[in-house]
Amino acid sequence: MNYYYIETFGCQMNVHESEKLAGILESRGLTAVSGASRADVIVFNTCCIRDTAEKKIEGNIGELKALKRSRPDLIIVISGCMTQQAGRAEALKKRFPFIDIILGTNNQYELGEKIDALLKAGKKIISIDNADKPAISEEVPVFRTSFPNAWINIMYGCNNFCTYCIVPYVRGRERSRDPERIISEIRSAVNEGYKEITLLGQNVDSYGSDLDSGMNFYKLLQKIAEIDGKFRVRFMTSHPKDLSEEVIKLISEHPNFCKNIHLPVQSGSNAVLKKMNRKYSRERYLELIGYIRKYMPEAGITTDIMVGFPGETDADFADTMDLVEKVRFQNAFTFVYSPRNGTPAAAMEQIPADIKKSRITRLVALQNSISDEISLDYLGKTYEILIEDEEGGICAGRTDSGRLVRFPGDKEDIGKFVNVKITKNKASSLYGEKV
Repeated sequence: MNYYYIETFGCQMNVHESEKLAGILESRGLTAVSGASRADVIVFNTCCIRDTAEKKIEGNIGELKALKRSRPDLIIVISGCMTQQAGRAEALKKRFPFIDIILGTNNQYELGEKIDALLKAGKKIISIDNADKPAISEEVPVFRTSFPNAWINIMYGCNNFCTYCIVPYVRGRERSRDPERIISEIRSAVNEGYKEITLLGQNVDSYGSDLDSGMNFYKLLQKIAEIDGKFRVRFMTSHPKDLSEEVIKLISEHPNFCKNIHLPVQSGSNAVLKKMNRKYSRERYLELIGYIRKYMPEAGITTDIMVGFPGETDADFADTMDLVEKVRFQNAFTFVYSPRNGTPAAAMEQIPADIKKSRITRLVALQNSISDEISLDYLGKTYEILIEDEEGGICAGRTDSGRLVRFPGDKEDIGKFVNVKITKNKASSLYGEKV
């Protein structure tokens, strides 16, 4: 075996877990290739957050059948959230018998040993750990692929059980990493030249709630603020029921912490929030927005919004539109509710597709108009940008507040901080020139 190919579906958590899968394969001497046809090991790291994601993944798995037939020694591995669902691994094995190894979210660190077992015994392998609180494996090598950003988990799992969400069922309960290991990993990444650290967790604000040391998210951020070096810190995702004024104020006081908060609201209706089991009210959410505006007036606030949740009335949707107008999000990730088997909301009375479509269209139009108006505020101003990418002589990077800016530059500039004057905006995109 010489080459591997990993295809990642889903969230930033999955992206980072794919870096760990890559780390395992790299440590065994394999090299990444850009296409599945050249690989000796193919890994699909899957997502199950929405039905459309699962259908796409299944379609991609099906396309591997001919490749496996022509190359019987090819090793095909399916891992991640989709495989962790009850009965899903067995269903995948039955539908796609050419899959060699199926790993759950809590078993991805076993990739190397399962490949050895497959080669030795020649038998298909399924490894799914269904424990509520599976152990955290700290010794997995990481092959980072997102320079200049380094993804760093601070915790795993979720205790919230929002009625629409499958995550607690496929990732287990909350488990916080040891704070010293987190600080050590951040220091190593900064020393290796990474300029942006993104802290990951399903609900970062509840970090430490399972530790006996009294450590919490606020105290962890205090420790991170003491690390020397020029770098930025972002984190995702915050939960409105746990984000505090104390944390918001701390972020405002340290230049390394980006003034960019992603705070999923999901709905502006108290009735819908209650049915979603979100454990906060519209009023509490707006109170948090007030704290952010108070301490960081120019902060970029982004959110997730769902339309068409079971039982959502016209009045409920109007509350969501009203909240969007009041908050004026920099950007919103909007989506239509889709049932997930095994969640309480899937058993509720569903809303017709045409109503969902009408509402999402109206919501997107409103948010686009707000994003366009906010973009006008950037014109003529100069911002420090961390360059993340380059293509065709055009660099792309983000402001401290999270806005993506494009401007002329060189590939060698990736990972550098530069000052850019914003010269034009097109829709919600910003363009500028180095100064």
